[in-house]
Amino acid sequence: MKQPLIVLEKVTKVYTTGADTIHALRGISLSIDVNEYVAIMGPSGSGKSTLMHILGCLDTPSSGRYWFGGRDVTTLDDEELAQIRNREIGFVFQLFNLLPRATALKNVELPLIYAGVPAEERRRRARAALEAVGLGDRLFHRPTELSGGQRQRVAIARALVIEPSVILADEPTGNLDTAAGLDIMRLFERIWARGTTIVVVTHEEHIARHARRIIRIRDGLIESDTPNPEPITALPSPPVQLP
Repeated sequence: MKQPLIVLEKVTKVYTTGADTIHALRGISLSIDVNEYVAIMGPSGSGKSTLMHILGCLDTPSSGRYWFGGRDVTTLDDEELAQIRNREIGFVFQLFNLLPRATALKNVELPLIYAGVPAEERRRRARAALEAVGLGDRLFHRPTELSGGQRQRVAIARALVIEPSVILADEPTGNLDTAAGLDIMRLFERIWARGTTIVVVTHEEHIARHARRIIRIRDGLIESDTPNPEPITALPSPPVQLP
């Protein structure tokens, strides 16, 4: 029996701001298997973004345990957490987080630079990632020369280039129109089909319905965790392939 990729056990997160104490997470327990496609839903202030930050090793729990790939993340130091982020987790954000003066190719190379990958290899891998998301003809375009959907594809290529175990996408269609948003969700489905675990945080029901499992959070607690019996599926297309 394969072990889950992600396991959280009674995870809490408490913030103190002045005289106020905020309980963002109140004892979250869940597991996510390899190659699951999960949506995490909840209203503003529900704790879903805090949960995403903990899953991505961008923040640490106040209490509880978190295992990623069998490693107890709660025992790791900052350098070890950075290694997991750089090697195992691809991030996609609502605001794209691209360097405005860098080309698409340079933006996608960035995590490989941090990882110390030699220049020739990182250019090859970045080019392959951009070609995989349909931007092989936009390698030298800067973000201002791309549409919103194309910018998000660059961000997805940047997430893919490290060949991650999981992609964490935080409101990935929030800045896109309906057609571009659907295009991005089709791309996520192709990435999932090639074996990558996908976790999408969203407050939009139609986006969550692309996932095969929907976790709903309210007031820092899991309200429901159910399979999605009728997922919205992408149009037939070949899976994303990376050399």
